[in-house]
Amino acid sequence: MYGQYAIKRIIYAIINYAIIIFILSALFNASMEATLVSQIEEMIQGEFMARDLTGYTVTEINELKAQRRDELYRRYHLYDPMIVRVFWRTYDTLTFNLGKSTSVTSSAGERNVSIIVGEAIPKTALLFTVSAFFNILIGIFLGIKKAQKPGGLLDQSTSILTMIVYGMPSWWLGMMLIMFFVYKLNLFPSGGILSTPPPTGFMYYLDILYHMALPVLTMILLRAWGGAYLIRNIVLGTLQEDYIMSARARGIPENRVLYGHTLRSAAPPIVTMSVMSLLTSFGGAIIFEGIFSWPGMGNLYWIALQQNDIPVLLGNLSVTILLYMAGLVLLDLIYGFLDPRIKVGGKK
Repeated sequence: MYGQYAIKRIIYAIINYAIIIFILSALFNASMEATLVSQIEEMIQGEFMARDLTGYTVTEINELKAQRRDELYRRYHLYDPMIVRVFWRTYDTLTFNLGKSTSVTSSAGERNVSIIVGEAIPKTALLFTVSAFFNILIGIFLGIKKAQKPGGLLDQSTSILTMIVYGMPSWWLGMMLIMFFVYKLNLFPSGGILSTPPPTGFMYYLDILYHMALPVLTMILLRAWGGAYLIRNIVLGTLQEDYIMSARARGIPENRVLYGHTLRSAAPPIVTMSVMSLLTSFGGAIIFEGIFSWPGMGNLYWIALQQNDIPVLLGNLSVTILLYMAGLVLLDLIYGFLDPRIKVGGKK
């Protein structure tokens, strides 16, 4: 049954995610432990600076530090064999105990990696989800119009435009649009998510939309044409099906044939394309968000790389992998739900 199939897919995804995190933990174990040891020493120095050590000799202070160091080493399993330490690090990552950053902080000054990454996730999701929504709408509308008259003026002109746009690097187009709309026309801000100082009340949300307008416009110009071209090919193949020709022969209005029968049958591959486009956008966020100074996960990658903050880098990477795998599972479940020809998890 479909429920059994869904549970099986979720379990497989969890197992695969755990394996990936284990491999990452093993690869970066030395770097993470070096960072942890440095943070332990920093913690010990801070604790003893805050204590009243009047009357203690240097030897006694060093012994107290050694005892505290031994306690912390045991707490963080630094005395365990390496394979055990990797398992503990994997467990911490799977339970979102991502540790402390070395230099990057949250907006409130927190060094907890979970908080730092948690602040970036909704900003990236907002930008790319809104962009994907408009890309899907434009792609479906334009793709169907192209499929209605294949080889026509609209079809040929937009196909040429698709090849031109796909040959442009995203960073180059983003910079050109910034130069034109920001410095030439002075219509949009050059980057960021909020003005300084940020407005309050309802204007706060309008300010976010205002700062988001240019990045979303750039994403639409980059991706909508390609989506329309793919949807055009999908719809063209569906229009050749016998049941579509039969519907037309029965005198069903063309719009109902296109947006009802044809689009419903073409929904699974269109959904697949849309979700995959959204997931791949997260992978390219490091360049795109950097151009527009958008404080999301991609920009956080860049900051962590610049400051060599390994805990933030790995925490961000583990969350990105989790989002990507969750998207793939969701895509698989939606595809099986939309397409009745797919037999999932059960007998005929």
